[in-house]
Amino acid sequence: MSVDVRYLAFGGITAILLFGTLYSVAYDTYLDTSNPVLTQLPHHLHATHYFANKANFLNLYFIKRAWGWTSAAFLTLWLTSPPHKRTVHRVVKWGVETTVWLVFTGWFFGPALLERLTAASGGECTVTLQSGTVFTVPYEYCFTRTAISRETHPSLFVGSFAESSLGMLDDRLQVLPRLRKGHDVSGHVFLLTMSALFLVDQIRVSLRARTWSLAHACAVAFNIVLVAIWLFAIFTTGVYFHSPFEKFTGYLLGVAGYIVTLLY
Repeated sequence: MSVDVRYLAFGGITAILLFGTLYSVAYDTYLDTSNPVLTQLPHHLHATHYFANKANFLNLYFIKRAWGWTSAAFLTLWLTSPPHKRTVHRVVKWGVETTVWLVFTGWFFGPALLERLTAASGGECTVTLQSGTVFTVPYEYCFTRTAISRETHPSLFVGSFAESSLGMLDDRLQVLPRLRKGHDVSGHVFLLTMSALFLVDQIRVSLRARTWSLAHACAVAFNIVLVAIWLFAIFTTGVYFHSPFEKFTGYLLGVAGYIVTLLY
């Protein structure tokens, strides 16, 4: 009796994230991204640990475009599948997952759900200047991702911080407010978990086929490599970023996002 690869994927993701999180606590390797002061500074291990630097190749070209890569992998798999495997059901699953991604990280009748959760749990919309000064502005500037400056929004800068900081600030210098404090669910863990489980579910369909065309074999290989990249990215996120509880809630949301497709 063959083992369902979805269970293997679920177990692998759980073990990898758990190990990475325990390692981060034991060796103090993670950065608390909810702290508005710390999150603006380079990771304390950025000089010695490549993946602790947010500018690493994996983060810039894969994690930040995770759902784009996942969608491309799925489409190559679906388009090269035998005609009887190119079902509408599979496309609907992808559509559902895309909707989940948009609802939690993009737009949901206004701010994304992850942003609303951060705000509801005590988060503040903060601005951090080059001097390191942090001050709070209304939530709307974070929800609309509006860049502000003394020239465009002078009222926000009145009495917000010391006059010495004001003197160092260029009137035209724009800064982008960010939601900090509160509970900052790990969006990376959420999306990578959901993406890996979704792709493994699609690969499972191919594993049931008796024969593969060369194009489909290449598509399967592409999907497997991408799943491996997502698993490694989950590990690096577990080791270097977010508090343990923020990673745990991101993991739960990722699993829940995948489970939604099983209800159809």
